[in-house]
Amino acid sequence: MSIDIQRVRNIGISAHIDSGKTTLTERILFYTQKIHAIHDVRGKDGVGATMDHMELERERGITITSASTYVEWKDHHVNIIDTPGHVDFTIEVERALRVLDGAVLVLCAVAGVQSQSITVDRQMKRYKVPRIAFVNKCDRSGADPKKVSAALRDKLGLNSVLMQLPIGLEEKFEGVVDLVEMKAIYFHGENGEEMEITDIPAEMLGEAEGARAELIDAASMFSDKLMEAALEDQATPELINEAVRNGVLALELTPVLMGSAYKNKGVQPLMDAVIALLPCPDDIPIEAVDLDNDNAPMELVSDTTKQTVAYVFKLDEGRYGQLTFIRVYQGTLSKGDTVWQTRTGKKIKIGRLVRMHADKMEDIVSADAGDIVGLFGIDCHTGDTFVGEGPRLAMTSMYVPEPVISLSVTPIDSKAQTNMGKALSRFTKEDPTFKVGLDQESGETIVSGMGELHLEVYIERMRREYNAEVETGAPQVAYREAISRRADFDYIHKKQTGGSGQYAKVVGYLEPYDEGEYEFVNNIRGARIPTEYIGACDKGFQKGLPKGGLIGFPVVGVRVILEDGNSHAVDSSDMAFMTASHAAFRECYKKAKPRILEPVMRVSVEGPAEFQGAIYRSLMQRRGVIAGSADDGGFTRVDGDVPLAEMFGYSTDLRSATQGKAEFTMEFSRYAPVPREVSEELLKEYGSNKGQEDGS
Repeated sequence: MSIDIQRVRNIGISAHIDSGKTTLTERILFYTQKIHAIHDVRGKDGVGATMDHMELERERGITITSASTYVEWKDHHVNIIDTPGHVDFTIEVERALRVLDGAVLVLCAVAGVQSQSITVDRQMKRYKVPRIAFVNKCDRSGADPKKVSAALRDKLGLNSVLMQLPIGLEEKFEGVVDLVEMKAIYFHGENGEEMEITDIPAEMLGEAEGARAELIDAASMFSDKLMEAALEDQATPELINEAVRNGVLALELTPVLMGSAYKNKGVQPLMDAVIALLPCPDDIPIEAVDLDNDNAPMELVSDTTKQTVAYVFKLDEGRYGQLTFIRVYQGTLSKGDTVWQTRTGKKIKIGRLVRMHADKMEDIVSADAGDIVGLFGIDCHTGDTFVGEGPRLAMTSMYVPEPVISLSVTPIDSKAQTNMGKALSRFTKEDPTFKVGLDQESGETIVSGMGELHLEVYIERMRREYNAEVETGAPQVAYREAISRRADFDYIHKKQTGGSGQYAKVVGYLEPYDEGEYEFVNNIRGARIPTEYIGACDKGFQKGLPKGGLIGFPVVGVRVILEDGNSHAVDSSDMAFMTASHAAFRECYKKAKPRILEPVMRVSVEGPAEFQGAIYRSLMQRRGVIAGSADDGGFTRVDGDVPLAEMFGYSTDLRSATQGKAEFTMEFSRYAPVPREVSEELLKEYGSNKGQEDGS
């Protein structure tokens, strides 16, 4: 069944952990009659929320994987992706935002803008996703949605504007005032399904008129019609909504709505706002590149008659085989169609096509431009593009952060080894931030990820889903090495073996490079090294980067400047110059005063203000540097920069220090030199006997 593109919305629900995203999605499903009973996260009935369909998610009360569903609301088709709040699963947010047209940023009315709210906002800005904000938990003690709106401006730099006012707060929260229609909305019935729309309470009328004037003032910047109407006091709800939508699409206005999903208040007006204010697929510019035309950009349109272009944003291995989540950007994808996989050039026939509802699915015949659906029986990777007959187009890929923590995993027997291999193969295919490697010295399998919880979840899934019992080694931090000063090289590679030999000379220097991981600069004058060998020199220097000479970790922040050299008419070759460059790098690296860098995490701890001192001490005892703190009505948040190596076991210590009342999140911030005493310990631990000083 074809759907009018103007009536399609693709939205994500994103927020800091425990802000109520999944609870909100559960209510949306109920009010749109997608489900017929409400179940809560960690529900007493043992069912759990619909979108948290994994057993682990229901046990822990957190979202681990993004779940997709679709609903119908007022003749509109809405695809929804509920994303995790925990930073360890940030790739789930990345891939969702990569394919969504709009988003709902959920915030806690008490805690306001939290650390992961900042991360999610940064991700939305990266993919230029228009958003509306929903201030949840207005029934909680200390709730202040106006303060949260101000924090959106101060902390995230968003032009936030209130679309509603709360009627009462905390335990007296009853409903909301709609500043567009200038009506009060109350929510009745067992599950808040009955809305009562009445006049605004007399005691709130003055406040509502002032807030509406601020709304019109902010929105009129995006509509000349509204500006003219406002001057004559003739601003209509239609004009206001149109102007606000213009501002949202321009990424210059963030409307703020409010409610309490748990208490079933404010969800239906939020869905109305999704329809009225967020974009349809036609409103968002889409660009692909033409691989046969030197990656020339090509604009796509949400037209069902044009060449089919679809993007793979997620893979999930289920009981029926690999489920491939795709977003159709252009054309129509139908059962039985033939498409081409751009990366491999392979021809693929579309078999089973489904719409997803958490872990359930509905078979469909076709999907049009703008739709998000699932495919079965296709071998592909996250980030692949499928195209129909026509130019070889590819969509730009998503941002994938580098892993910062590693564990060794050892199967307990041969059966576990076989099952572990299957599990790791699946997990690396599904999750680009989960990496698997082999330690060349010990022969151990090493898994790497975004944090302790990230790896813990995958180890547990290995046991449950694949019956692969494994033992884990101590967590290993992803250190890096870097040079700290300039060092010159002048190296000759000469080898004579009977026939033609090998000869290459390279002259230049290494220096620290702050703008990236590596840069090669060719400053050769007068063809001292023939042009055809310059690329081999670059490759030779790069061969020295994967394993540094201190503790064997990758080398970053190096610029190589090649200034001179020499070649031989007979004995020079690509291999000779590659060998010379690699040897020059290794020799020169020792003179460049290398040092060890460690990943530093931005840690945000939140809890009762009475434990602020304990939180400070807990961070500083772990070599943490306090970056800032905020104390708000008995609730404190402390931000600090702490080396990842010091964060293992922190959750246990924090619980002990705060009687279990504080929680923390952390995300990678930067690499920084380790202190001298830590460097000496690491050199000793990794068996380095080179006697090099790290220079930190």
